[in-house]
Amino acid sequence: MLGLDYLKPLRNFIGAVTMGLSLSVAISACADEISSLSIEESSFCKSLVPGQYLLPAKEGWWNWGMAPIYDEAGKLHIFNSSIPYMGSRGMGYWQSKSIINHYVADSVEGPFELVGTAFSSDTATYHNPQICKVGDTYVLVFLCKPATSGSLQSIGMATANSLYGPWTENPNNPIIKPVTGTSNAAHASNPTFLVDRDGKFRIYYKSMSEGSNCREISLAIADELEGPYLDVSSNPLISFKQIERDIEDPYAFFYNDTYYMIVEDRMDVAGALSGELEPLKKIKNGGYRPGLLFESKDGIHWGRPELGYDTDASYFGAELSRSERPHILWKAGKPEYLFLANHGSHEAGFYLQIDDWQTGQGQE
Repeated sequence: MLGLDYLKPLRNFIGAVTMGLSLSVAISACADEISSLSIEESSFCKSLVPGQYLLPAKEGWWNWGMAPIYDEAGKLHIFNSSIPYMGSRGMGYWQSKSIINHYVADSVEGPFELVGTAFSSDTATYHNPQICKVGDTYVLVFLCKPATSGSLQSIGMATANSLYGPWTENPNNPIIKPVTGTSNAAHASNPTFLVDRDGKFRIYYKSMSEGSNCREISLAIADELEGPYLDVSSNPLISFKQIERDIEDPYAFFYNDTYYMIVEDRMDVAGALSGELEPLKKIKNGGYRPGLLFESKDGIHWGRPELGYDTDASYFGAELSRSERPHILWKAGKPEYLFLANHGSHEAGFYLQIDDWQTGQGQE
């Protein structure tokens, strides 16, 4: 698990409040220790240049997130979740009626053509895809679950030789599913896939243990692309459960011999690590705060994060809303754009250009 020595004063703070000390006394007791824990803006975050919003939903639907990739001819393909609109509850049907659509354009500026629906089912939901290529094979991973109420979130995979399909679902789907008594007992979802330094296949994903309200990050590894994908013994790898805050939507990648992970900061972990010790009841969930960027040499042990991206309000002067589902669009082996889903817009989200990112300047 992520080394948590730097969270000790925060745990002391929570313990003090639990024991009945006043909030002001608890903060005073921890302030000197915590002041040295401020996280910095990463070089990745500094490189981001605002682009524009993309993929407005058609009437009666909600578009959500964008998993982008170029094909061999240089055309841009985007796979995203589309959900029937649920009135005041917006995308509330995502757990039972989400489908994965496929769009194509000549560039990020568009215009985008809806090619068709890659995955849909009357009995299951397909949601939050991530796309990449391994050799000559395109690999799509996604959240999947039965449409029935109370069913648990799991992870599926499909492969194809062309982005236009046909797609073949892994015969072992769901390839990662909740297992009682483990860190993913409540659910396994929102996967991100990469090939590691040793040529093995990794899926990092959002996990939650039984009875917990805190989302954590776990990992499963396979020797072959089709699996089996086996959870590592050190799961969860990244967790802020001890301070009752959480993160989700991991996007992991291996670049310049370093593992990186961008996550949505769902409950102001950045603020907590910077010593902003607001009472937990005042912390809003749902992605209103900047994202976090983690680095690792082995992809197992992750250090203290830096700021990975800022808010929609910061980039566009829009009303602050939820920015989630980070994905990178790669070109010739280099990161070109960061895509983010946005809850406050009619579009699926927006992109930010990655302009001259200087790697190797963060913390391990």
